Amino acid sequence: MTQTHTTTAHILVVDDHPEMAEGLGDYLRDHGYTVDTATSGAEAIEIFSRTAFDAVISDLKMKNMDGLELIDAIHAVDSKTPILIMTAYGSIENAIEAIRRGAFHYFSKPLKTEEVRIYLQRAIDHRRMEVSHAQLLRDIQERYTFESMIGRSTVMRRIFDLIDRVTDSPVCVLITGESGTGKELIARAIHFRGVRRERPFVPINCAALPAPLIESEIFGHEAGAFTGANKPRAGLAVEASGGTLFLDEISELPLELQPKLLRLLQEGEIRPVGSDKTRQVDIRILAATNANLDAAVKAGRFRADLFYRLNVVPVLVPPLRERAEDVPILAERLLQRAVSQNPMLSAKRLSAEGVEFLLGHDWPGNVRELENAMERAATLCTNDIICPCDLAFLSPPSGAAPLASLTESMPTLRELESRYINHVLANVNGSKIRAAAILGVDPSTLYRRGR
Repeated sequence: MTQTHTTTAHILVVDDHPEMAEGLGDYLRDHGYTVDTATSGAEAIEIFSRTAFDAVISDLKMKNMDGLELIDAIHAVDSKTPILIMTAYGSIENAIEAIRRGAFHYFSKPLKTEEVRIYLQRAIDHRRMEVSHAQLLRDIQERYTFESMIGRSTVMRRIFDLIDRVTDSPVCVLITGESGTGKELIARAIHFRGVRRERPFVPINCAALPAPLIESEIFGHEAGAFTGANKPRAGLAVEASGGTLFLDEISELPLELQPKLLRLLQEGEIRPVGSDKTRQVDIRILAATNANLDAAVKAGRFRADLFYRLNVVPVLVPPLRERAEDVPILAERLLQRAVSQNPMLSAKRLSAEGVEFLLGHDWPGNVRELENAMERAATLCTNDIICPCDLAFLSPPSGAAPLASLTESMPTLRELESRYINHVLANVNGSKIRAAAILGVDPSTLYRRGR
């Protein structure tokens, strides 16, 4: 028979009448499924224990172990496997009990095979969506762990500790720092490490939209509220329901909208544009800016009451030039990420001279600039080791020797290593334990070298 459906799904069919199990199995195989059959609950459990299945279809009335008991046994092994129950003894009570036990759907015999196939595919799609969502959530949580944020400096460890203390709190957090320091990364870490992690994280850049549109974007609007508003829009505050609304560049929020944001913070209420009704929303607000909000308040550009409401827990992210000890590990991690994202690139690493060159740069663009530099160097470097010549596109810091003079009197690898170790020690106040942790060596190595 010609297949009308192609799938890679693996199905287990269970029925104590072998001809019924094989008949349904043949039908599903004709439609592209891989099918195993079992003629008892015990046999089904034995097969299930050694094979991964996308779904199970089981008869309800069977000797020794019925379909309801089989649901419990299978879900004890894998609670996410969808199970569809079929029986010739259809009743509302049986259907309710099967669903209560965790069955995805319930069929009465004689079966309508097309109906079975439709609901089977729905069950498989539902399972795969759940698995995909769970994997996505794990990937997101892994991405926003402290390790992925990368920072061994004292100031970054303090920030990590602060994040730990505010993740499950409803308080507002105001994240400040220069452009490129990773303010949004910290906001995402707060969200995805906290109790709201399975709900949306919704960012909006207050500087990216004209003032008339920001109100509609955040608070929504009614149909006909303004020209072009042909249908109602819920707004990002509603979209973030149960989760987090991240207001980036909060200093750019128009003064006339600041009272509405203050009401959202204080009362959990919004009023869409063109509406005379308020709506309750359950969201957490995180905000970030690279501006001096205190100065903006004194200049009358930002409401003092809103500033104090946002600034319950301030987080100041230092520029990269103030945590130079993080540069080597950051650069190496960003380099490896750049290589992993480009299948055309071979494995690469930074030379000691390359690390020294990076340490001499001021990084006005902070971590974002370093990330771009590693992507560019990984792409353009023709060797497996990235040297200063591969980083020459970085503007040298003021007073730094040009690259040509550097190569004319190139220090030995031992000298570079010594200078790097001294640099790290200086940044940790001479602590060999902390320096060894940053360098990735045993403290005894530094003691043996007389550091």
